[in-house]
Amino acid sequence: MSGYFKPAADGAGASISLDAAEISILRSLTAQLLELIGPGPGEGDTAADPLDALFAEGPSEPPADPVLARLFPDAYGAPGREADEEDGRRSSEFRRYTELDLRARKREDGLAVIRDLDALDGAAPGGAELRLSPTESQRWLITLNDLRLAIGTRLEISEDDDTDRLFDLPEGDPVKPIALAYLWLGGLQETLVETLLP
Repeated sequence: MSGYFKPAADGAGASISLDAAEISILRSLTAQLLELIGPGPGEGDTAADPLDALFAEGPSEPPADPVLARLFPDAYGAPGREADEEDGRRSSEFRRYTELDLRARKREDGLAVIRDLDALDGAAPGGAELRLSPTESQRWLITLNDLRLAIGTRLEISEDDDTDRLFDLPEGDPVKPIALAYLWLGGLQETLVETLLP
């Protein structure tokens, strides 16, 4: 995997050359992320009342899945310290009124990434160039971050971990492919951020 983002030729947005394997990997990982996030309330239900969705309340408890808990963390309580009862109450209220919207935005961003990748469908084995506007770049950045958080959680990587150890995994290690994908996504994320800087 070698494709990384660079500033677009016109200076607005970003571009990247992706080969067919990279397109497939990004599409597959994003589709898995969307499955994990799940459908929105009333999605697929043509009889759903739009006003019901507007006033729907989300869950008040954090997700049991560690990846979802990382993607949708509690809003109150300092990292590294035990949350007190007040932090728990405020986090519960905040989650109830914001999580559904946050999930919907993450789904929209992920679907936009998949649509961008689908537009490259049939790319020659040598690759195709994807061009992103600044707005599209923001959506990609959010999705790349979510993918790294999800994979990092599954790999049990903390913020303090030295990820260089992932390069040293033996060839037969079943974790190696996803560890390399995690590192590649980090490169994509870093180079995309660089294209957005003034």
